[in-house]
Amino acid sequence: MKRMTDLIGRTALSCWRHGHPHPSLPRGFPFDYSQIRNLASPHKKAPKGRKFVKEKFKEKLKTKVTEIPQQVFEIRKGMTLSEVARMINKDIDYIYEMLLITGLNLEVLEELEPDSVMQVKWIQEVLKISGNKFKYVEVAPIKVRENKDVTRQPPPDPALLVPRAPVVTIMGHIDHGKTTLLDSLRKSQIVAQEAGGITQHIGAFRVELPSGEKITFLDTPGHAAFTAMRARGALVTDIIILVVAADDGVMKQTVESLQLAQKSKVPIIIAVNKCDKPHADPQLVKKGLLEHDIVCEDFGGQTQAIHVSALKGHNLMALVEATVTLAEVLELKADPCGLVEGTVIESRTDKGKGPVTTAIIQRGTLKKGCILVAGTTWAKVRFMFDENNQSLNEAGPTIPVQIMGWKDLPSAGDEILEVESQQRAQEVVDWRNYMEGQDKLNQDLKVIVAKQKEHYESYKKDQEAVANLSRTKRRTALYKVQTERINRESMEEHLSLPIIIKGDVDGSVEAILNILDTYNAEDQCKLDLVHFGVGDISETDINLAESFSGTIYGFNISAHKSIQQLAEKKGVPLRLHKIIYRLFDELKEDLCSKLPTITEETTVGEASVLALFQVNVGRKKVTVAGCRVQKGLLDKNLKFRLKRGNDFLWKGSVITLRHLKDNVLKVKTGMECGLSIDDEDFEIKVGDEICCYSESEIKQKISWDPGF
Repeated sequence: MKRMTDLIGRTALSCWRHGHPHPSLPRGFPFDYSQIRNLASPHKKAPKGRKFVKEKFKEKLKTKVTEIPQQVFEIRKGMTLSEVARMINKDIDYIYEMLLITGLNLEVLEELEPDSVMQVKWIQEVLKISGNKFKYVEVAPIKVRENKDVTRQPPPDPALLVPRAPVVTIMGHIDHGKTTLLDSLRKSQIVAQEAGGITQHIGAFRVELPSGEKITFLDTPGHAAFTAMRARGALVTDIIILVVAADDGVMKQTVESLQLAQKSKVPIIIAVNKCDKPHADPQLVKKGLLEHDIVCEDFGGQTQAIHVSALKGHNLMALVEATVTLAEVLELKADPCGLVEGTVIESRTDKGKGPVTTAIIQRGTLKKGCILVAGTTWAKVRFMFDENNQSLNEAGPTIPVQIMGWKDLPSAGDEILEVESQQRAQEVVDWRNYMEGQDKLNQDLKVIVAKQKEHYESYKKDQEAVANLSRTKRRTALYKVQTERINRESMEEHLSLPIIIKGDVDGSVEAILNILDTYNAEDQCKLDLVHFGVGDISETDINLAESFSGTIYGFNISAHKSIQQLAEKKGVPLRLHKIIYRLFDELKEDLCSKLPTITEETTVGEASVLALFQVNVGRKKVTVAGCRVQKGLLDKNLKFRLKRGNDFLWKGSVITLRHLKDNVLKVKTGMECGLSIDDEDFEIKVGDEICCYSESEIKQKISWDPGF
């Protein structure tokens, strides 16, 4: 307000200098320019008479015009207030003064910020008043960049294709024995290494069977949180082995895996597991599959169903033979020559190796020194390893390989393509970064336009609400509305939980982010994702969390002792978990802790007013209600309310509570008592009901359900 007052004063002075009447004064108002002149030269006595002042001003203006040549400025659509000020080499207050001279509404002027876009007619008026010329120029069209992206090669010549090993993905519901089955096939102990006994990563393994055949297996998590991982496995696979527990039947993730297989048109083999258990019922499993259009061979269909026990190794060779036979029928072939093509299955940051990806090669032969592009990063292959960390010199089609040499960490699911040189790889990455930036810019622009529209509608609504009020009352009402809006926004900021997500691999972070996308309790507490990434918690994460007063959630990662001490010193909570559903359980608890408590009232006792008495207390008379307790008890230390008919008319405390002539704290059912309330002006009547109740604070629960 002070700034606007100073601005109006300076504008009045500017009006006098330029010979303009002040826009805030009515036409014909006898404005005393001598007062303004006194402001400009307080030690000099201004000559009286408006005509004399104007003539002097015109003489000065003529000399100035002859001395200073007019400049021609180029104006365009979309210029901000600060850009106009820089263009004419003036400060921002000068632009405000010129706008005020043009007669721009004060309320509109107050809304203008240095980065506010000015209308072209405003810019023209400012330049006219300041004695400058202008010309309008169109914004130069943005030059379209040449597409530098790289794409997959055309299909190879069938004569160049050679037979390849199948890629088999093992899918199914959580705890149905997928990883145990794979352990039995490759004679390993993967299950013993899994946190909580459940798979939470996608794994790629190459298994050589006793018969000599080689199969690449992908093991996917069965937990509900890892939908994206299962989808990724379905896209790169040739055959899906769907594991269903004979004692549990068709479950939620079983159905989801079936849908993924049907969508990607991948053939399925059913492995009915845990057939060694007493309550196993393989027929029930097959009947359950009928509901989802999966007809097993026993029921006249074409889908193979093999009864196995992964834990004891029963009938595993039958499952292997069924897989090999189906692969032969499919006649799987690939091109081992030419540029490499593949898919990132998983990615992580290794302390000793840097960014590392697990990939499946689908075309060509990967060798050391190859230049690869994946997503918005590229690599010159320095080292390659198999799933057992044994060094590889090359990797052909369907071979799972760990690749080192990435500049940054690519995302799981990214397409890997080989290019000719590092320069070409950089061109591709630059183009993809540019396109990502353009997409983000367009999204941000949509958000800005929506926000501007929302603010304009709110401003218009506020103005319409006070249109019939006087100027003073209108200002007061608008100030009140603005204060309420600020308080509401401050409350919304208070009810928010800023979080940082860190995971061991990109797929884990992806799974967590997918679940966070389902958050639908913004009306209770805002969930603000500040940052996410792959790798252990760093000092940068701690500083970022401190800046936003946030919490760090880590999945399958650790925090060094020094990092833990730094977090404790700065008051940053660390939530580290190895099982995903426990991470979300604690996240829900933190969200609930942000919610305000709810006051719950519990009725303790009820009494009826039978008579009224006037009792002298000192020099004044006090009304005492004679009551009989009908239910429960009356406790003087609790709160009371009075009910008349169906309405509660009073709520407060009891000053005195007596039974016979004794002051008491409690009166039980059936006993009579006299009581007086803390409101002397309230009139109690015979027949009123007085209720005694207690209040308790109850924590709210967040309504969001992550799905498990």
